[in-house]
Amino acid sequence: MSAPFEAEKSRAASWFRSLRDEICTAFETLEDRHEDEALPPGRFELSETRRKSDGDSDAGGGLMSVMRGGRVFEKVGVNVSAVYGQLGEAAQRAMAARGVPGMDSDPRFWASGISLVAHMRNPHVPAVHMNTRMFWTPHAWWFGGGADLNPCIEYEEDTAHFHDTLRQACMPHSPDYYPRFKAWADEYFFIPHRGRARGVGGIFYDDLNTGDWEADFAFTQSVGRAFLPAFLGVVERRRHQDWTAADRDAQLVHRGLYAEYNLVYDRGTKFGLATGHDANAVLMSLPPLAKWV
Repeated sequence: MSAPFEAEKSRAASWFRSLRDEICTAFETLEDRHEDEALPPGRFELSETRRKSDGDSDAGGGLMSVMRGGRVFEKVGVNVSAVYGQLGEAAQRAMAARGVPGMDSDPRFWASGISLVAHMRNPHVPAVHMNTRMFWTPHAWWFGGGADLNPCIEYEEDTAHFHDTLRQACMPHSPDYYPRFKAWADEYFFIPHRGRARGVGGIFYDDLNTGDWEADFAFTQSVGRAFLPAFLGVVERRRHQDWTAADRDAQLVHRGLYAEYNLVYDRGTKFGLATGHDANAVLMSLPPLAKWV
């Protein structure tokens, strides 16, 4: 299976990089448009990342793009990567438990994707997460990803706009996708030790392999394209809204909840650290400031 998939791997990695470029440009444009005499418009700082792997002279890497202290974005990271090599024993067992065949005989893998987390300056603007990815082994391939909204102060119209945009992105591919992947997000982004959801959900999917690579790639592209209209519509509605010290306190407490989830439960965090990817890139999702009560 390995040789025929080189073209598909290249196309997927190039797509994730182009989506990263589009999103970063849109976010910097928003920074320019937001009037704030006290702050200069935020800009992304770029750094290359490398995966560490015993015995692999080249195990891949990526590009970490982080904006800090912006007018609209207090911290936002948009990372892309393409990593490869051999999975360690723990990762092999985890893959085997998910039903991936052949990991004991051939633990090679390749993975590429984009991961985004934005923590906003105005507490009325929700934090947001999005990622899409492709994973390959000599015995299987699949896509995964999704997006979810994480307000500390919820507005029903914002939640409705975000979900409606994702629903429209899903519908041309399958009428089953949005309800199924919304339910998966509700389950996945639940925090058991707090007994509550991390936010107001979105969609989440993994292990997507219908047998038609082109169709599954097209769906993953639709999810990526839907992100900016889903999120920027909410940002435009809230970015000028006045906020109080109590609003800021609520935001910091909610960020603590977000950090707990990402450090304890998030699959991407666990996989990135377990496979030797750059720790700063893996932990890019953590907020700049947070508090616990």
